Amino acid sequence: MNPNIPILPSILDNDFYKLTMQHAVIKLFPYAKARYQFINRGKHKFPPHFAERLKEALDQMAKLRLDYKEKEFLRIHCPYLDPTYLDFLQGYRFDPNEVTVQQDGDDLQVSIEGYWYRTILWEVPIMALICELYYTENNLTRDTDEQVIATTRTKMNNFKKLGIQLAEFGTRRRHSFAVQDLVVNTLKEHGNGLFIGTSNVHLAMKYHVKPIGTHAHEWFMFHAAKYGYKMANVMGLEHWVDVYRGDLGIALTDTYTTEKFFEQFDKKFAKLFDGVRHDSGDPIEFADKTIAHYKQFGIDPMTKTIIFSDGLNYDKVERIVHYCKNKIGMSFGIGTDLTNDVGLPAMNIVLKMTEALPENAHWTGVVKLSDEPKKHTGTENDIELSMRLLQITS
Repeated sequence: MNPNIPILPSILDNDFYKLTMQHAVIKLFPYAKARYQFINRGKHKFPPHFAERLKEALDQMAKLRLDYKEKEFLRIHCPYLDPTYLDFLQGYRFDPNEVTVQQDGDDLQVSIEGYWYRTILWEVPIMALICELYYTENNLTRDTDEQVIATTRTKMNNFKKLGIQLAEFGTRRRHSFAVQDLVVNTLKEHGNGLFIGTSNVHLAMKYHVKPIGTHAHEWFMFHAAKYGYKMANVMGLEHWVDVYRGDLGIALTDTYTTEKFFEQFDKKFAKLFDGVRHDSGDPIEFADKTIAHYKQFGIDPMTKTIIFSDGLNYDKVERIVHYCKNKIGMSFGIGTDLTNDVGLPAMNIVLKMTEALPENAHWTGVVKLSDEPKKHTGTENDIELSMRLLQITS
């Protein structure tokens, strides 16, 4: 085996929302299937034999398994995950046959297909491996460990002055596992009062912090394939409540634009969910909409939380804090700016669900209509159809 091939340290080296969604999918949609596609937003050029190296890394993932200590960590710290799910995860193995990797010149294609409850775990580690391999195969040298630690500490000191709470969300587009490990360790050691947890379950366990996350866009995208665009948000929320009964209460708003989400985020949901997550569009406009939405139901916005998570850096966070202070609760999930600020350009890549096959149905294209049109995903026809049905004009 090539010694430069990155090897993931654990099956839990993944974002927490993938586990929480997998748990819900197993309970509600065990026969559903899904397809995912790699999208190279940054038009990165991949070196020769990159696909071969990536395949080697994916083959190594088949060896990962949940060990006893990891299972106990989930049992103790995530009591809303059923014991049957933890038994399932202990027996789960990645199957590289579910992933197709091809390369045409410097263009990389990656696709995933299989039962949704299985394929849902691939996205985050594949993206992390693509990033790490890209820097390795191009012989790009990052900052030293000492520089990474110093950069993280400088950011922490600045964030502390704002009096905020911060979670690390950087697994998908990290420079490497080594860098993310350094960052989380530094946050844990020096982030008292600031650092509240990480989306990376393995690192949450390693550093004795809270795993952070609820659900992602694909949750609502699948619901559109099964129930139609107009019912996707409300059915997605109802099913989340059915499974978690009030736990994991942060709702993602922008799968079909925040405006359409709030049309169905009624008083019941507004009271039941602890808050919402902002992932696209102008954060100040989003805050205004959210505050107004709670107020119309007689809910004090200060009892609710917005988790801001859209490409954050210090300047963006400072702007949000100064505007939202004493208006609504807030927290911040910072990803790439923490785990890939190492003196090299960060990659701009995503890996999204493109089609879903609900039980007793047919393959259906799925879309994401974020508050930032440049972040829409799906075919032109499907995007046009969804916008027409939802009466979205721009």
